[in-house]
Amino acid sequence: MTDMPLLSYQAAPVLRPPLATGETPAVIVLPKPELNTGMPLMSALAQRASCRSFAPAALPPTVLGELLWAADGINRPATGGRTAPSPHAFNEIDIYAALPNGVYRYDAANHQLVLKHAIDARGQTGYQDFVGEAPLDLVYVVRTSRLLAMPAQQRERFSAVTAGAIAQNVSLYCASAGLASVIRGWINARLLANALSLNEDELPILAQTVGFVPTQR
Repeated sequence: MTDMPLLSYQAAPVLRPPLATGETPAVIVLPKPELNTGMPLMSALAQRASCRSFAPAALPPTVLGELLWAADGINRPATGGRTAPSPHAFNEIDIYAALPNGVYRYDAANHQLVLKHAIDARGQTGYQDFVGEAPLDLVYVVRTSRLLAMPAQQRERFSAVTAGAIAQNVSLYCASAGLASVIRGWINARLLANALSLNEDELPILAQTVGFVPTQR
């Protein structure tokens, strides 16, 4: 009997994310959301759907501001209350926006985006082929240091619930505004943490792609 030839292989190298394109300001001040626009809640629920095809056009600042405010913005300025629930108001989920011109963290208190890393990290936010082409990939990151007052056995479950509530807020806004979106759990947390320059206490757990619906030809 002849020996069977053994095939050897090497893991494909991890591609570095490209540098950001266009202007990369340190802070992007977002327009205040217009609260009297959009469709009724029940209509938005009827329209909510996952879409995996996106037009490459950038989201206007007005849309980006409304989307992030809907996600987890401050809707009760007197108390700092957010549009998404969080256990004991720990607000343990940070929203990172992967844009062509850089990675930004949403600062809800000031309704602005703060530059974290001047790279185009969209392609690092998941394995699907559309993530690097859509204009916006949101990444929901648990700041674990904010949960130290919570029993350890509850931290993972409650932070997942908060991230899910934020993602649903985004989905409903997209349905109301005629945008496409899809929530994604298939991510490489270690690779994504490196791409976003996260600290040791920050863990990405969910991603969501947003963009315009492609025109039909």
